Amino acid sequence: MAVQNLPSSEFSRLDRAFADFLTQRSQLSTEQKPLFNTLVAQLSFEQSQGHMCLLLNIDEQTVVLASGLAMFVAKDNGLDNPPQPLVVQSNCLYTHRYWFYEARLAYQIKQRLQLTYAYEHLDASLAQYFPFLEDEIDWQRQAAKKALTQAFTLVTGGPGTGKTTTVIKILALLQQLNAQSLSIALVAPTGKAAMRLQESIGFSKQGLQCSELIKQAIPEEVSTIHRLLGAKPPPSPYFKHHRDNLLPYNVVVVDETSMVDVALMGKLVDALAANTRLILLGDKDQLASVESGSVLADLTTSLKAHSTELLKSHRFGGEIKALALAINQQQSSKAWQLLETGEDVCLFKADLITYIADKYKYYLELIAQQADFKAIYHAFNDFQVLCANRQGTHGVHDINHSVAKKLNLSGRWYQGRPVMIMENNPATGLYNGDIGLCLNHDHQLMVYFLASDGRVNKILPSRLPKCETVFAMTIHKSQGSEFKEVFVALPEVLNPVLTKELIYTAITRAKKTIKVSANKIVFQAAISRKVQRYGGLKDRLE
Repeated sequence: MAVQNLPSSEFSRLDRAFADFLTQRSQLSTEQKPLFNTLVAQLSFEQSQGHMCLLLNIDEQTVVLASGLAMFVAKDNGLDNPPQPLVVQSNCLYTHRYWFYEARLAYQIKQRLQLTYAYEHLDASLAQYFPFLEDEIDWQRQAAKKALTQAFTLVTGGPGTGKTTTVIKILALLQQLNAQSLSIALVAPTGKAAMRLQESIGFSKQGLQCSELIKQAIPEEVSTIHRLLGAKPPPSPYFKHHRDNLLPYNVVVVDETSMVDVALMGKLVDALAANTRLILLGDKDQLASVESGSVLADLTTSLKAHSTELLKSHRFGGEIKALALAINQQQSSKAWQLLETGEDVCLFKADLITYIADKYKYYLELIAQQADFKAIYHAFNDFQVLCANRQGTHGVHDINHSVAKKLNLSGRWYQGRPVMIMENNPATGLYNGDIGLCLNHDHQLMVYFLASDGRVNKILPSRLPKCETVFAMTIHKSQGSEFKEVFVALPEVLNPVLTKELIYTAITRAKKTIKVSANKIVFQAAISRKVQRYGGLKDRLE
């Protein structure tokens, strides 16, 4: 990743302003300043693209260190030193904030890796929940054994491999094997993911082979990470709970960890007591977080002794499983062939907007009939359009506008408008990714939200934080969600967002059927591209 590879036209105004600000305050000569300016601008740009750092050659390192604005760090020590705005470690350039997040997270995890636990008759207890199966490797049992004997555990696997079922059994075993009842927190990155986990936990608890007392000791309420930490009103990046005000839990379980960035994961781990068990669940093959870093992928790669991948799918089979596998293995020709010949997964060649509008008519009919909100909500969530991009043809904005027009829905607020919250807002209890439906309540439009605990919250449109219409959403925003039918709308021209992780994530949101609107060249080219993020978390842990 050399600085010369990126045209300066790619830099945003913020990238340039940051670079100019530091360049003006540097101790460099007139000849050195242009290179330093470009390096800082590219660092800012790369961080906006999800990278933690910028790779430097020797000459570039020399210029950065001569600026008087960077400190050189040989090892992860001195985390509380007075910061310079830039940090150079190995051949990587960081802003101090991102370096601190990454170094602190690695330090905290390494401390937790040293904690182990031992139980008498552990195998017998495991057999109660994971009966031995002949001629089959029980990955779930292996994951449970690690979680019981270690303070830090990763359980990964694709959709339907039993991550939630496994963690429920782990929690039951922990309650059963410990003398005192443990305090447990269940969290997910978004409200939608939290709601889905809560539904899965309630269902999975029913099938546990244990006493009612143990079942009652396993919580069903799932919070977002922001809500658990106690998010302060924006624009504050700080939380109520931190290293000087720890969370009061013995066990914390995080679902959909692939969505969690380095900064948020660092703040969560910082707020845990030294002996709190941390269990991370997720699909390492999904998209990395929107913000910087690739936490789950880095952790599973570097901490194999603490990781278990569940390989047997109990939900997906047939065409969806075959398509997901082909995409994940970057078999682009096979994936395209499956779309051309499949029934549950297939190419869509008719009029896109007409089809999408027709799929939402039943949802609108339920509203007109004044049906129960939960029935309306579930009808809306049976079908979802997923787009690679926000702008352009087949982008979120284009489809949302066209579908609303096709359904004769007009105005900023109208009955039936579905919206997605775009920013965290503790004052209203709404968080980035929450879905609300605008309905008529006593002759007044209100936006209804289904909370993770089953409550229905009604809020005036004027009180909502930033939100957008969501007949269609980006694939990034769909993480942590599931829908009976998924319609994937890809752009007609290849762009940097299109990768095999993006397509895999879109495909694995579907439970029953998938329709894909795409041309062969763009689809196959996307599958041939793999996300690679630059950062030092993996190296720090290894």
